[in-house]
Amino acid sequence: MKPDTSRSVLLKRRCAVYTRKSSEEGLDQAFNSLHAQREACEAYILSQKSEGWLLLSDRYDDGGHSGGTLERPALQHLIRDIEAGGVDVVVVYKIDRLSRSLMDFSRLVEVLERHNVTFVSVTQHFSTSTSMGRLTLNMLLSFAQFEREIAGERIRDKIAASRKKGIWMGGKLYRYYVTTDVIKRGPDACPIKRLPAAEVESAVVDQIRNLLRAPELVVRTWQQAKIQGAALTERQVREALHRFDPLWNELFPAEQARLVQLLVERLDVGMEQLTLRLRVEGLTSLVNDLRAKRPEGARRAA
Repeated sequence: MKPDTSRSVLLKRRCAVYTRKSSEEGLDQAFNSLHAQREACEAYILSQKSEGWLLLSDRYDDGGHSGGTLERPALQHLIRDIEAGGVDVVVVYKIDRLSRSLMDFSRLVEVLERHNVTFVSVTQHFSTSTSMGRLTLNMLLSFAQFEREIAGERIRDKIAASRKKGIWMGGKLYRYYVTTDVIKRGPDACPIKRLPAAEVESAVVDQIRNLLRAPELVVRTWQQAKIQGAALTERQVREALHRFDPLWNELFPAEQARLVQLLVERLDVGMEQLTLRLRVEGLTSLVNDLRAKRPEGARRAA
């Protein structure tokens, strides 16, 4: 029996999968965007098994890196492997995963062509192995760069418009509080037009510390706790309120802001003083939080 000489020799095509995600958000999940991209690329490579395509075991995953630059660890690793002759096909989920810059991508294409490496996008169904694929690639990449430039223009326009309104975006952030009279009736309605947020918040926290130690406030909080059905003694309420400082220092800024909103009913600012009114029901919630965060030694003593 004579061998079949009509069939061409099938060569192995070593395939490298490249994945990228611009932000680090969600990368700690069991199945994230990088996994989804790789899964789609691996399925495509498997569908081309009859063409000799084989998946390389090396992973080229750039999590938290922008597509606007080539300075990405996994991409640089991939380029080195291409230059070493270890890759025949680069497979990506979408073209913008490899690059969003037309100039950068043209440099990558030069590297690929110099080493006879094919580029494939599995969701956009083209390959640089054909002239039509190369034309499609240039069109898609032009749109990707256009989208990136438009997004940059929108951000710059927003920053410029915000600055005109006195809202600072970028650089060091300065926050201010504006009185309700100024908001409702205009800038001439109150001699105090705006106050630095850091100073106001520091003064509020200092007043909260002092008020939480006042005997009459301890009694009012204890009475409110009894009305709400909490089985607390006056001593427990007092000890819990005195633990405000350690708790405050452990909180994130967002949680500190939530706690202040929970406690503060009204804040009146005059030319020479700041008057604070606390919510008694909010103090009861604070007591419960403080008791839940008691030191371990205090829990055993109780």
